[in-house]
Amino acid sequence: MTKRTLGKSGLEVSALGLGCMGMSFSYGPPKDKQEMTAVLHAAVERGVTFFDMAEVYGPYLNEELLGEALAPFRQDLVIATKFGFNLQPGADPRGMSGSLPALNSRPEHIREAVEGSLRRLRVDVIDLLYQHRVDPAVPIEEVAGAVKRLVEQGKVKYFGLSEAGVGTIRRAHAVHPVAALQSEYSLWTRKPEKEVIPALEVLGIGMVPYSPLGKGFLTGKMDAGTKFEKTDFRSTLPRFQQEALAANQALIQLLADIGAKKQATVAQVALAWVLAQKPWMVPIPGTTKLDRLEENLGAVDLELTAEDLRQMDEAAAEIAVVGERYPERLEAMTGL
Repeated sequence: MTKRTLGKSGLEVSALGLGCMGMSFSYGPPKDKQEMTAVLHAAVERGVTFFDMAEVYGPYLNEELLGEALAPFRQDLVIATKFGFNLQPGADPRGMSGSLPALNSRPEHIREAVEGSLRRLRVDVIDLLYQHRVDPAVPIEEVAGAVKRLVEQGKVKYFGLSEAGVGTIRRAHAVHPVAALQSEYSLWTRKPEKEVIPALEVLGIGMVPYSPLGKGFLTGKMDAGTKFEKTDFRSTLPRFQQEALAANQALIQLLADIGAKKQATVAQVALAWVLAQKPWMVPIPGTTKLDRLEENLGAVDLELTAEDLRQMDEAAAEIAVVGERYPERLEAMTGL
């Protein structure tokens, strides 16, 4: 597995990370612990060193799973987790019931959250700590200052933000270096290209695209007839309603056409496209299946030429993506 460095931070990770949310949260009930442990171990064996999780996933179940499963390999890995919500074990922080969890990035809460994450992850230090969502009630300077103190205390190594806008990124970065921004980015979610990605390049901040496979859509395995259980959060998302799934198949055909020339799958082309955008981007596709893990990792060795990328951009520009990525109440929590 080749390595990449997140911006100018010096934080080196595998070119492809593993998003672990779906093992415990959002895509139906938590998955079998032994099966997920096997997938995690397989990822390590294949050279993945970058694992992404959050206290909200479960809540807490994801950190507990990863803490136990990755303990034997800890010295070789980069563990990223997130704070930012008021949580209770067993609560539903996805807002499916119509209510949203309260954001909480007060400095005292950040300290409490980190202590909990350290305990669940079975570590003495968190490699990369993200603010999960920007809290409008707490100045970002206070948040960055709180994380800076945790870095000085040896409990955190690097500071990250998630779904933050350019102004917030700059203000945080002025207090303590931001190593990485995590945001949704893929061939069907390109909003960060307008302002965020250029700013990251100037500031020397790495980017960690989440959902680089469009929450599963860009695998090419969905069509207008795909149904989602109520426990699957995609059932609430505009882009995963029947009409949108049908209309957005044009993107899948674009990826399939490139894949046919490259002897690659739709998912591999979608991931290779993200990898080709910037050398300081490290996508974190999630999976709970070993065969999908193998498929995703194959994208690292898939080379898209400048001409391939030009053709893809020209074709994609002619395709209007149907459906918002989140319902309004969730989109409002992002700073993009």
